[in-house]
Amino acid sequence: METIWIKNPLAIYTGNEQDARGGIVVRENTIVELVALNATPSSAIDSVVDANQHVVTPGLINAHHHFYQTLTRAYPDALNKELFHWLKSLYPVWANLDQEMMSVATELALVELMRSGCTTASDHHYLLPTGLEHAIDLQVDAANALGVRAIFTRGSMSLGEDEGGLPPRHTIQTEQTIVDDSKRLLRDYHQAGDGAMIQIALAPCSPFSVTTDLMKETAHIARQENVMVHTHLCETIDEENFCLKQFGLRPVDYLEDVGWLNHRTWLAHGIHFNSEEIQRLGKAGVGVSHCPTSNMMLASGMCKNLELEAAGVKVGLGVDGSASNDGSNMIAEVRMAMYLQRLQYGSAKVSHFDALRWATKGSALAMGRHDIGELSPGYQADVAMFKLDDIRFSGSHDPLAALLLCGAQQADRVMVAGKWRVHDGEVIGVDLQQLLARHSAAAKRLATLSAAAKS
Repeated sequence: METIWIKNPLAIYTGNEQDARGGIVVRENTIVELVALNATPSSAIDSVVDANQHVVTPGLINAHHHFYQTLTRAYPDALNKELFHWLKSLYPVWANLDQEMMSVATELALVELMRSGCTTASDHHYLLPTGLEHAIDLQVDAANALGVRAIFTRGSMSLGEDEGGLPPRHTIQTEQTIVDDSKRLLRDYHQAGDGAMIQIALAPCSPFSVTTDLMKETAHIARQENVMVHTHLCETIDEENFCLKQFGLRPVDYLEDVGWLNHRTWLAHGIHFNSEEIQRLGKAGVGVSHCPTSNMMLASGMCKNLELEAAGVKVGLGVDGSASNDGSNMIAEVRMAMYLQRLQYGSAKVSHFDALRWATKGSALAMGRHDIGELSPGYQADVAMFKLDDIRFSGSHDPLAALLLCGAQQADRVMVAGKWRVHDGEVIGVDLQQLLARHSAAAKRLATLSAAAKS
């Protein structure tokens, strides 16, 4: 059991009030000690990592993503459209996904996230066409191979266009198929308790793509199994209008009606809530993943982060899909969150500390995790380390503020569960050029298949 001292960082954000300017001590997969400035650890140390050139943070936590969308970045048919029209352009493309595409898209998204300081990634996968029924299994394999912590949300679509939903019928599954596979994934992969590396949550895609019965059954399973549930909610006004027309309810009322208004729920986007709804969400202990870049790209609106937090909502951060971002860079997303929220509240009310909180402890709590998101004794040893040696940082004075204000893009070192997974900016054990070649080939093949199906 090696004990590692990450010593004397240039700057450190712990997510708590304790002095850790002397660094942190890690044993096995856990943080065991915070070292004050000019102090030495009380533990016997086996190895020292000199962090005097690094800004150290908890590993960043991505609370919402769609890994498969790395294959359709800047896709011509989907350019310059808002959410519903954007989705209708891409659903027929994504219907051609196969196992190789899914595997390489997942690996690339995870590598991109890890390189940007992310140690826990949640993915919402809801497209399981014929031949890709075991997409989540492929994702679990990829995460295990890379050694990254992951929360895979078993997404689903059951309400086709012919029934008033948004997705085409060939992209949906029957409710019984969805329920059976959800239970299988929980049985085979879900790890409960502190230190879990792989978790499964249940995630009907959205009110406009699943039936009310499926939402209710999902809530029932989640209660039985004590697992989290996740969905898109209140991303656009179009969604609000859909809920009013289809169910006679506003989205939050619908959420309560189907048994989702509770602490096991976290929502993606959460933009169009009124004041009364924000209070209800906070009282219920619901979490929200803010997705700033995607919300700007699709012109969906701005999440009300400060009102949500004040009401008790657990606010986290997600990069969202790589076809609506169009990237998977977590540290870049932290900067974007800070700036978008400043545009809403003013620069004096939103600091770099707020943005870092959303990307660490906020995301952890939103997804029901109490063992990650802080650099504190007893927490998992998930650590991101950034150098400020690029030209963009020259002349900066406050290292922690510079991390966001000057626009960090890549971590130098990343530790997950006490093991180094990124060193000198590269994911250990990954041939990046080979991965890029596989991924590029898969993206081109997907576009070719889609064009052929369209013609």
